[in-house]
Amino acid sequence: MAPLSDGAALRAESREQVTRMSARERAGIVYALLCAVNGGFVPAVANVTTRAGDPMVVTVVTTWFAGAAALSVLALRGRLARLFRPSQVPALVILGALGTSLAFTLFFAGAARASAIETLLCLQIEPVYALVLSWAVLKVRPTVERIAATGMILSGLLVALGLEGLAVGTGSWYLLATPLCWQVSHLVVLRWLGGTPADVLAAARYVWGGALLTIVMGWDAVELLEPGRWPAFPWGWVALQGLVLSYGGTMLWYAALTRIDLARATVLVVPTVPILSLLTSLVLVGEVPSSRQVLGVMLTVVGVYVFARRGVVQAQTHAPAADGTMQECVGRGRPLTQG
Repeated sequence: MAPLSDGAALRAESREQVTRMSARERAGIVYALLCAVNGGFVPAVANVTTRAGDPMVVTVVTTWFAGAAALSVLALRGRLARLFRPSQVPALVILGALGTSLAFTLFFAGAARASAIETLLCLQIEPVYALVLSWAVLKVRPTVERIAATGMILSGLLVALGLEGLAVGTGSWYLLATPLCWQVSHLVVLRWLGGTPADVLAAARYVWGGALLTIVMGWDAVELLEPGRWPAFPWGWVALQGLVLSYGGTMLWYAALTRIDLARATVLVVPTVPILSLLTSLVLVGEVPSSRQVLGVMLTVVGVYVFARRGVVQAQTHAPAADGTMQECVGRGRPLTQG
């Protein structure tokens, strides 16, 4: 066979490169969609686990499962020492405290006091915090579209929850505060942890966050998990919550961001999660949304979509790089979840 000319060889190499890039992008879209599906189960499963077990114990054990998975992955990748690097330990501990210890405590306490639908609705306030913090801390002026989208999100929450849903003592306030913890944890990454591999950041959230929760619980954690109570504890659901919905969701999000731009990943994931959550809430806990809740969800979905579509493009260069290191990324961390 005659050798290819220089021009033909270049064209063949170019076609091969395009094919590789397309395959990488397709994989990124798949990871983003899997992340959305994963996030769709979070409110309903949290409702199941906190009804069957003490919310604080559910919080701690969920983090233990997620932390065990994170440590295993780091050990297999030979990066375990990065989690304990002296120069970064303080920032990693703060990341774990905000992104998991405080966020999970608020989330599961709220989920125990609210319905699965109310849980999914309250979490949609996260873009509002992103807008305010970006403006106040990063000096990024919001666009008119994002301000309008924020108003739509808040209107949707008010329509769906009503004044009675925002009464003192309800779970709504715990849940509304949860995304603020995630957003502040993103600022920690921006300020002190630039260039840190994504799997190390994920591990810090759950390992250091779990350690802090265990310390706070102290002997109460041992007493609440005494053998006599084990049979009644929802171990299977909590394991799913920690291994798949928490740690798995975080890694799916990072996997998507290393293959497609932040704007496309956000538009695929963020508006999809509430719709899927309505379906899982119906299937797992039998919750049927009222007409007011459906209207509220639709308003928040449209608001979140416009917010993501009109504002994230500016931050595309702040996603995790192709080598898995985390660059500056504000606006969404884990889809619990997405923290």
